[in-house]
Amino acid sequence: MTPDLVRRFRAPLILTFFLSGFCGLLYQVVWVRLAFAAFGVITPVLSVVISVFMLGLAIGSWAAGRQVTGWTRRTGWSAVYFYAICELGIGLGAFLVPRLFDAGQRLLLPIGGMDSGSYLFVSAAVLAVSILPWCVLMGATFPLMMLFVKEIDRSQNSSFSYLYTANVAGAAVGTAVTAIVLIEVLGFVTTLAVAATLNLVIGTIAFAMGRLHPNRDGIGLRDDIEVTAPPSGESKLPTPARMWGVATILFMTGFSALALEVVWTRAFTPVLRTTVYSFALLLFTYLVATYLGSWLYRRHLHRSFVARTPTLLAALALVSPLPVLMNDPRVSSAGIVILISIFPFCFLLGYLTPKLIDRWSRGFPASAGRAYAINVIGCILGPLVASYAILPVIGVRYAMVLLTTPFVLLTAWSWRRAVHRSRWQLGLAGVSLVLLLLAATVSVSFEEGTVLAKGAEVRRDHTATVISYGEGIGRDGQRLLVNGIGITHKNPITKIMSHMPLAFHGGDANSALVICFGMGTTFRSLMSWGIDTTAVELVPSVRDAFPFYFDDAQRLMSDPRGEIIIDDGRRYLQRTNKSFDVITIDPPPPVQAAGSSLLYSIEFYRLLKKRLNHGGVVQQWYPGAAFFHDRTLEQATDPDVVGRTPLSAVLRSILEEFEYVRLYPSFQGWGWHILASEEPFDEPTVEEFIARMPLAARNDMLEWNTGPDTEIDRFVATILETDISVERVLGNDPDVRINDDRPYNEYFLVRGP
Repeated sequence: MTPDLVRRFRAPLILTFFLSGFCGLLYQVVWVRLAFAAFGVITPVLSVVISVFMLGLAIGSWAAGRQVTGWTRRTGWSAVYFYAICELGIGLGAFLVPRLFDAGQRLLLPIGGMDSGSYLFVSAAVLAVSILPWCVLMGATFPLMMLFVKEIDRSQNSSFSYLYTANVAGAAVGTAVTAIVLIEVLGFVTTLAVAATLNLVIGTIAFAMGRLHPNRDGIGLRDDIEVTAPPSGESKLPTPARMWGVATILFMTGFSALALEVVWTRAFTPVLRTTVYSFALLLFTYLVATYLGSWLYRRHLHRSFVARTPTLLAALALVSPLPVLMNDPRVSSAGIVILISIFPFCFLLGYLTPKLIDRWSRGFPASAGRAYAINVIGCILGPLVASYAILPVIGVRYAMVLLTTPFVLLTAWSWRRAVHRSRWQLGLAGVSLVLLLLAATVSVSFEEGTVLAKGAEVRRDHTATVISYGEGIGRDGQRLLVNGIGITHKNPITKIMSHMPLAFHGGDANSALVICFGMGTTFRSLMSWGIDTTAVELVPSVRDAFPFYFDDAQRLMSDPRGEIIIDDGRRYLQRTNKSFDVITIDPPPPVQAAGSSLLYSIEFYRLLKKRLNHGGVVQQWYPGAAFFHDRTLEQATDPDVVGRTPLSAVLRSILEEFEYVRLYPSFQGWGWHILASEEPFDEPTVEEFIARMPLAARNDMLEWNTGPDTEIDRFVATILETDISVERVLGNDPDVRINDDRPYNEYFLVRGP
């Protein structure tokens, strides 16, 4: 093969695998979000999507590596043609996966709540069936293209790392561009169409490469080529014992790395916050560091100087405790510090993984497929074990300590097996062991920083870590944290979320539903009206924390008129046959929180409308600021100020489904109560409002009030007098609205604040 031919294929090879990585992460980002909408915004859904994604890569890599030489032998085609077919098949997944999710969602509705083992098992199976075929095709691309590289250059022994580096670079760019630009500008459906188009482009480029260089040399015609024909000038393939050692390292690094990714997502949430950009930034950092490690390995390989595996393992053991130690509020609360702490770990893995697979495979697809599959199997099991077994039992700090311990053990093991032993490598392992002991005994996670508060209680489950602490009323009183994020505190506003819609209903309501249980304040206030009350909560431990906040919680939980259901709010609306006179929604803050648009979208309000009785009233709490710092109410509701804000988008979305909508800024100067109905409101005066309330409800409404607000007539007047015209806040842009395809409130960087 001439140097000119090498140069001819260099650019298209890099381009195809860069675009392939771009599309792969685009699909993962969008599929995770669509899976949340279909199966619930819970950690197991994220873990299953990641694990199934990796399972597909493992199966595809192993199967294609094993079979590709037979395919080329029987057909006489170049391997690049099979690669092109895989890319075109992946593009079909852009259109079929959303439909499979919808079908799976309908299939799961009769199973019941999301806290059941049957739901978790069947939903995982549905997710696997929906995305596995396309992930298998993604995994097949590596060995298929590796054989094509062998066709054009039989002496090439490191094609895996060559392709891997380009693929990871594309994945990093795909993560950033998808989260920052594509979804906001195009929406999910069109973003998937863009990915499908890119798959078509990749397939076209691959077909063109096949036309330029068909399989003239007949590579792959001999089944034993990988065993009997090692590359010229290279040492023999690793012995079986050493291959077992490589396999162990590949499995354990994959297991720990992906398990840690899940743990980091929960551990760093208090610092990085809950927006989609925070999660994208974490993944982007992971991928950029991995790319740079792979790039450095390729550079060292070109110079014939590659770091030894024991050295890399010792360095990994040294840096792996850094995220534990730096995830300490006493050290720093800056997001950049958290991202810096994971960078060395990901960088070293980016160097080590392609090095080991190159060492194992020597450029041959079957060997590379087996090695890559072993690594990916670890990546499959890691997130599942972290989500279902580790986090619910020991929490984020000890989870990180546990998952970094294998690197110390691997360092010691590789040192003992090494021919040339370096004492400094063993010394690094000793230092890392000391760091791990410090992390386990001295370090404090952001989660535990709150636990140290007097009287705090911690509850963990497969969905989240829930912390309850504090005393009294108000922002300095009792609080509820989920994964380190403040969700709510004891405040009269949460009582108004129940009393206001019931009074506007006319005082004759018989049933109510509250979506998002929180502390249980709204549920408790609804029960004070003596009506049948249902609450839906996503996190089991949030429900279990109810008695921490209220002495009468156990009595209310055993009252036959009340029911607390563990489920996703949207899913419950789809599967229940009940209808309600009042439905009140209290979404988790902030308004921009990842997944929050599912409780503000047009499709959600359409579901609500189907579950309302005639004359029913919806109360939607909007947790955004009503008065912006020193602005007056008139300034804060100027159309030029709020006409393109999430508040305007929420109102327009509600108006798509409800004819009658009223808007009330909260009496405390932050947040809004939005009331909606299909029938005209039976709007009460102050006197009528009070008269419609049972005595228990009046007492409940004033339970936490102080000062002038202890007089119920003055308090109700304060609530009602802030009524604002919806048109004053709505704005004039019809595109400012929220639907499942365009989550306006979650994606906002392109349009600006």
